[in-house]
Amino acid sequence: MTTPDSTSPDSPLPAAARPCATPADLFARLRSLGIDVTTHEHEAVFTVEESRHLRGLLHGWHSKNLFLRNKKGQAWLVVCEEERRVDLKALGELLGAGRLSFGSPDRLMEALGVTPGSVTPFAIINDDARQVTIVLDADMMRHGTLHFHPLANTMTTAIEPAGLLGFIASCGHEPHIVDLDPVTLPAEPATVTPPAEDASAGG
Repeated sequence: MTTPDSTSPDSPLPAAARPCATPADLFARLRSLGIDVTTHEHEAVFTVEESRHLRGLLHGWHSKNLFLRNKKGQAWLVVCEEERRVDLKALGELLGAGRLSFGSPDRLMEALGVTPGSVTPFAIINDDARQVTIVLDADMMRHGTLHFHPLANTMTTAIEPAGLLGFIASCGHEPHIVDLDPVTLPAEPATVTPPAEDASAGG
């Protein structure tokens, strides 16, 4: 994967120098594609743990969204079921990415135009440079309604798997649907949540 030459007149501007999509922009894109969604407003939530009290209101599958990079500067957005504990070393081997680590807030904003706590597959709308590879949990995609933040962590949007795939395709990306069971660690007690993992009401 290569990064566009920043000196090229055709290269996309960095996020700080270009307007990023808003939730309203996202909803307009979804309407134009004929994708039905339902959105609920709530207080800001930043982690899976903070969002658990919303589960009774938002039925379906909830996610954690991992923005990752390797030593070559290549970026991945891994979207998986909220309780899945991913072994990053094993994930890097599975994806052929080498050693993976969490991307910084600045790199997250540059690549996807969102801040920590609002990471979501919907943010791929801001990836004009096609610099992020999106990976979707195969088990999650086999189920029903999915929930993600619509670019802001004060809302959660419900969408069907087919609708999510249609949206991602409209942004010029081809997601990798991956069986993550081989890279999943044993479950921890429910009270322990890795601090660096974003939730989409959980996400």
